[in-house]
Formats: sequence, C-alpha cells, structure tokens
Amino acid sequence: MWIDYIGLSIVFLLLELLYFVIATKRNIVDKPNNRSSHQYITIRGGGIIFPIASVIFLPFSSLNELLLIGSLLLISVLSFVDDIKSVDSKIRLVIQSIAVIGLLYSFIGVLSVGWLLVFFVIITGVINAYNFMDGINGVTALYSIVTIASLFWISEQVQFLQNSLFFLSILAALTIFSFFNLRKRAKCFAGDVGSVSLAFIICFLVLSLIISTSFPYWILLLSVYGIDTVFTIFCRILRKEPLMKAHRSHFYQYLTNEAGWDHWIVSLLYAGVQAIVDILLIYAYLSQLYLLPIVALFVILIIYVIFRLRFEGKHRLFATYNC
Repeated sequence: MWIDYIGLSIVFLLLELLYFVIATKRNIVDKPNNRSSHQYITIRGGGIIFPIASVIFLPFSSLNELLLIGSLLLISVLSFVDDIKSVDSKIRLVIQSIAVIGLLYSFIGVLSVGWLLVFFVIITGVINAYNFMDGINGVTALYSIVTIASLFWISEQVQFLQNSLFFLSILAALTIFSFFNLRKRAKCFAGDVGSVSLAFIICFLVLSLIISTSFPYWILLLSVYGIDTVFTIFCRILRKEPLMKAHRSHFYQYLTNEAGWDHWIVSLLYAGVQAIVDILLIYAYLSQLYLLPIVALFVILIIYVIFRLRFEGKHRLFATYNC
C-alpha cells in the first residue's frame, strides 16, 4: 500500500509541476482583491490533479460508471474554464445540474424519485458550499484528507467501494497539493476545478455509503463545512444581504482576516473538529448508538455558535455591515 501511495505521489508531483509551467505561461493566476485572504498573485487551478486522481482508478465496466466518470469530467472542465475565464452563472448552473443528474443516475432504482430530488438539492448545495469554503491556505487540503481518509477506512470495514487504489490516488494528490498550498505564501490554490471535483466525488462516496449501510448519519462526514455554511447563510439572511453577492462572512474568513489567525491554524482547526466527528460517527455505527451523531452534532453546533458570538459579537453577525 505504501509503495503504491509513494508511486502515485511522485506521479502527481510531476503533473503538478507541469501544470505550474503551463499556468505561468497562460497567466492562470489569482490576483488578490478586497475579498481575498491572500496578498500575492498565486497560481490558480492547482487542484486540477484531483479529478485526474479520481478518474484513473474508477472502472469503465458499466453505463453507470461511465456516466459517473463523464459527469465528473464535465463538472471539472466547467470549473477549470471558470478558473480561467468567468462562466455565466446560468450556463454554470445548467452544466452543474447535468453533472449531478449523471451522478444520481447510478442510484435510479435504488432511490425513489422523491429522494433523488432531495439528494439533487443536497449535492448541489454541498458542491457550492465546498467551493465557497475554499478560501484560505490548507483548508480544502486538510479537510479533504480527513474526509477521504475516513471514507477509506470505512470502505475497508463495510466494503462499499472495494478499490483501495482509488482512495490512495486521491490522498496522494491531496498530499502533493498540500505541499504547495499549506504555506504562509501558497504556491498555488485549488481553484474551482479542485474544490468542485473533490466535493463531487465525496458526495458520490457518501451517498453510496449511506445506501450500502442504511446509516443516514454518514452525511455528517461533511458536518463542519455544513454548519459554517448554513449558519453564515442564516446570518446573511437576517442582515438582508443578497445571497448571490460575493462576501467574506464565513467564520474562517473572520479568524484569518480580522482576528489575524494563521491560515494553517484555522485549517487545522476545521479539519481537526471534522476528524473528531468522523471518529464518533464510526464508533456510533459500529456500536449501533444511533443517537450519538445527533448529540455530537448538537454539541458542536452550540460550541460553534458560542465561539462566533464570542469572537464576532451579535452586531457583526446579525446587523448589516460592509463585508
């Protein structure tokens, strides 16, 4: 296993370095603005190795698998084009919806039409939330490493996806990306192509796991991002802000931009809390303690709200202010 992981890491290191050369020549960069959490021009789209890592070990043996691969590539290409040149929001929504439908096609006959519609909304929301949360050095890499590693361990126990190379490939790509991104001055950002493709494949894995085990609480493998996203949206609604307007209202943005915390500390905090949740989830599933995930979620939510109120205050959270 370690030999495979090292070999894959070398491959993705070479691919990432090759991309840096191309991105530099093509000026695929992220220039800081008033909403940015960075101060330097940085290569964008370093997460292009994530969809590559996901695709190479997926089987091509059935229509469902071909549709999944095609959908992943479709949404990844769309996101990469959006990294280079902004894509119209309507076009982006249509193509993203087609990709999500392609993902859900694998579950036709397993889920009712009603549940397919519910998961369509959930997956679309998760993909966009994952993309919004990718705003500081290291957060996408560390959070995704925790999530993919948890899914890998679970898959070895319940065998919902019997392909260890698939997980090792994504973890190797995340490791290489972390080397260039988890720095005070990042060499590259994941870009939409990185965050969106990761969210897409994680959604597929979590949904597959839920259906295989009949344990719906696996959705909490994304609970930390979910809590931050939902609470931030709630606050923005109270402040009567347009939800489609760009902002930097997430808690991680406050901690880095206003409170002055180092990026790696905030990223480690988010990943660490999610790791604790994942351990509790696995324990709850193995011990059949089905109330434990709900209790854990409630406790984390309360702590999160207390921390935001303590750091930001009611006025900042609930009254109109300039982002």
